[in-house]
This record gives sequence, structure tokens and C-alpha cells, in this order.
Amino acid sequence: MQIVRFKAGDKTRYGALEGATVVEYAGTPFTIFRRGRRRHLLKHVVLLAPVLPSKIVGIGLNYRDRATELRRAIPAEPVMLLKPTTTLIGPDDPIVYPSISARVEHEAELAVVIKRRCRDVPVARAREFILGYTCLNDVTARDLQEKDGRGTRAKAFDTFCPIGPCVTTDIDPSALAIEAYVNGEVRQSSSTKEMVFPIEDLVAR
Repeated sequence: MQIVRFKAGDKTRYGALEGATVVEYAGTPFTIFRRGRRRHLLKHVVLLAPVLPSKIVGIGLNYRDRATELRRAIPAEPVMLLKPTTTLIGPDDPIVYPSISARVEHEAELAVVIKRRCRDVPVARAREFILGYTCLNDVTARDLQEKDGRGTRAKAFDTFCPIGPCVTTDIDPSALAIEAYVNGEVRQSSSTKEMVFPIEDLVAR
């Protein structure tokens, strides 16, 4: 299933992508989620951020090829960071460049959407707590990151976290291509096979 959150007219709803249409659902993917009968043409709706998380947790240097590119040591433990929820925008919303930065860059990421609260779960059960996966752009003011020596400010500006367009529930995340394009040109290319800490291990923590 490809879950979306969309606006049709003046109302916001959840639904599922099916070809060129969106099937409306009652409830939310985190509670009771029931298929409805109403369909909308995709071209007649606005796709929003597919979820509204309570927090956005990032893992730094979690790709071996990226660590090698930066000539950095592979972390022994996950390097965690938080992005404010005010960074969150939909897949087609504009990114607002902060006036204090001259070098804003993309970071294509796989986002893991948690469906219910968990803590210290066994790795073997981690996927029970995952709703699905979506695309995320961890936008970063690179010059500020280099100046500060950390990403706290550089990744925290409003609009610096576009996600979507959908949450996909039925894919294997262990070998997905992760790519970013700028004006049709590939600027980033990797795979989740390069992850230092697998998704299940991160969720279990």
C-alpha cells in the first residue's frame, strides 16, 4: 500500500495511491484505517507530507560509502540528531533558503515511519513497529554545519525536511537505491545495503 495524506478542496484526508487516483480512507494509518468508496483523480488533489511525526530522528554517517568519501571513521555507535518538526513540508512545497547561508545542499534519505511507540524492543520484532517507508530530503546549510562543527543549526531551518509523497508499506528496505537529482542530474547515489546500522537495529534502540 502507498499511503498518502492529501488535500481535496478545503479538507485534508488520508488515502492510498492506486494508479492515477487516490482512494479515500477513514481514520488514520495509526489507528483505525478503513477503505472508503470515494476516489479522487491524482491531478485534482494536493499531496501533503504523508505523516505528521512527533519527532524527526536522524542518524549521521550511517552509510559506509559516505563515511569513506568524507574520510571519516565508521561510527561504533549510531550518531543521532533531531530535526524540529517545523522543518517538515510536503513533497512539492518550496524550500526556503536562509539568508545567513550561501551553501544549501540536499541529503537524500530513507525515512522509517514508526506506527506505535516502542522502546528497547528485540531486533527480531522491530518491524512490527514500522508502518512503512518514505523519501526524505535532509536539507542542510553545509557552510553553517562546517562553521559550527555540528548539524544542529544547519539542519533545523523551517522547510528543511521535505518528505513523501507516500508511505510505502510493502517493500524490503534492506537493498533500496537512495538517489538525489538536481535539475535532472544525479547528485547522490547509494544503497541501503551500505548502512552501518540496519533499520531494525536502530528501531530496537
